[in-house]
Amino acid sequence: MATAGAPLPRPKRSRRKLVLVLVVALLAYPIGSYTRALTYPGAASFAVRTVDWLREIGLGGAVNTVENWWYTRHPPSSAPPPAGSLPATPPPLPHPGAGPRPADLPPRSPRLPGEGLWTPGARTAAGPTADYTTFIRPDPAHASVVAGVAWINQSLVRTSLIAGTKEPGGSGWPEGARVPSGIRPALLATFNAGFKFKDTAGGLYADGRAARPLKNSAASVVIDRSGRISIAQWGRDATMSPAIRAVRQNLALVVDNGGAVPGLRANAVGRWGSASNQFQYTWRSGLGTDRAGNLIYVAGDKLTLGTLAEAMVQAGIVRGMELDIHPGMVAFNNYRPDQPGTPPKKLLPAMPGSADRYLTADQRDFFAIAIRGGAPPGRYSVSPLRSLGA
Repeated sequence: MATAGAPLPRPKRSRRKLVLVLVVALLAYPIGSYTRALTYPGAASFAVRTVDWLREIGLGGAVNTVENWWYTRHPPSSAPPPAGSLPATPPPLPHPGAGPRPADLPPRSPRLPGEGLWTPGARTAAGPTADYTTFIRPDPAHASVVAGVAWINQSLVRTSLIAGTKEPGGSGWPEGARVPSGIRPALLATFNAGFKFKDTAGGLYADGRAARPLKNSAASVVIDRSGRISIAQWGRDATMSPAIRAVRQNLALVVDNGGAVPGLRANAVGRWGSASNQFQYTWRSGLGTDRAGNLIYVAGDKLTLGTLAEAMVQAGIVRGMELDIHPGMVAFNNYRPDQPGTPPKKLLPAMPGSADRYLTADQRDFFAIAIRGGAPPGRYSVSPLRSLGA
């Protein structure tokens, strides 16, 4: 029996309600932020949205640890790749007047069907072929590893950098995070850009604005006013000028002067991502130019940073950089503007995602390449150059 004037004991039900209120309050923020991540505008898979959310709430270190544990403990097979993972065998050599054509690439022994042999892509109105694709096997210790290669004649095309709904951030980007309708009749290829900007020290400049500050020494995709790409170490090979239309930076160069940059394996001070990132067997992509200035894109699964660099050198790149990595981040899709109605095709059959990615709004920034002079007469509904702002 309580003594007179003593406080009555709090009922157990009241304590349970208080605990429930505290739990709900503690869960409200993560539940709300996760819901926003899952419903944020722009294409991205459930897995990608979840991983991005974990990084955004401060668990990036834990994500990196799990990724390093998983990808470094699942090395590729030493057996030849299954036939279904390879692009189709190329057709006969292109027609007369096809223009410049890359030299076939040396294969591993024994050569697989189509290995190192170039498949011609879209023709321009004047006849020359704008792009070629092939595949190589850059890892001598793992014969199953395949890297797709796309070679693009930059004198025949024009490239644009297009902002996504989340990367690089900010609002008011004119393209709506998708390939603009005006250039779709001339569209030749689309492909991924680099890391999320919180995971790289680099910056971005496009559409007359610096969305992220450009950093000296960063590997940079530089697009001039004519739509031509060069790969540069910012501050050494290129600086801002009125001739530059866009810049997308990511990490540090991986290929320079025709060879792999020293130190890729050590990854000192995280020049190429988080610690041990370079050892992960995962999807990786890279971009560079050859000695004649042609653009070369390389991507494949189960690549370490070292084997990506070797694949880029093997493909003829003299200066190049890593772009994005991991499933769902790596995408290269080919179009045939000279053959209306032909569906787009992925560079490698096993490349995750849809072949028409970037035709709808995407969360990540990306590159779109269009033919300069058009396809055979009557194939285009608009002038490619006019629609690109030339």
